[in-house]
Amino acid sequence: MTEEPENTGHEALAKIDTSVPQSARIWNYWLGGKDNYEVDRVAGDAFREIFPGIETGARAARYFLARAVRHLAAEEGIRQFLDIGTGLPSVDNTHEIAQRVVPECRIVYVDNDPLVLAHARALLTSTPEGVTNYVDADLRDPSTIVREAGKTLNFDQPVALMLMGILGHIEDYDEARSIVRQLVDALPSGSYLVQYDSTDTSESYVRAIQQYNDGGSIPYILRSPEQIAGFFDGLELLEPGVASCSRWRPDPDAWGLPAEVHQYGGVAVKR
Repeated sequence: MTEEPENTGHEALAKIDTSVPQSARIWNYWLGGKDNYEVDRVAGDAFREIFPGIETGARAARYFLARAVRHLAAEEGIRQFLDIGTGLPSVDNTHEIAQRVVPECRIVYVDNDPLVLAHARALLTSTPEGVTNYVDADLRDPSTIVREAGKTLNFDQPVALMLMGILGHIEDYDEARSIVRQLVDALPSGSYLVQYDSTDTSESYVRAIQQYNDGGSIPYILRSPEQIAGFFDGLELLEPGVASCSRWRPDPDAWGLPAEVHQYGGVAVKR
């Protein structure tokens, strides 16, 4: 079944600012999607000129999401997923991966981008046995996210919290860690945190991000792998810990990606 958000379509589209590049739309462009505007393509091309590896990193991060969701549904018995910072619909979204493994899975997507909201119906497809829903909320408001997600998810049962490439938009590191702690504190034992972000491990990446941030977009902060590991404090990391996304439990037949990208992530359980 699906549960439609209250605000979709023309009302959401009317709020879209096409004069400034936006990260979700640029990411969509790098992944080969069509939900972007000229301003996003120009910014994406300028970024790629400085850091040509960005598209490879974007694909690696996407495959990391797929492997993590598949592992949690198939191997860890997780049936509920809270995906915050959803981004634009792409191939193999969280609900598609989870419900392919276990049709009964329940998924809540959270974002506050009007274009994502306008495309929410594409995210709200579901198996008859499962549920998907969409919450229009800001990452900086964890209490609202938990309250609204609780209308679909049962917080007495384990939940996989997914923060995929979103914490870099919280400029203050302590604030970002506080948000993660508040969200994790709302989850029961046996829940998981899945998280990745881009790192400062490439000088050209750092230059490209600086140019992007100087262009007036919502800033994105590159952090060290050690800082990303800090988001998992108090949790038990699954092997191989925090690693380059391409190195987190790669499929044996994986091809086309380098051994190392500048997006780092991990999966951890709350005991």
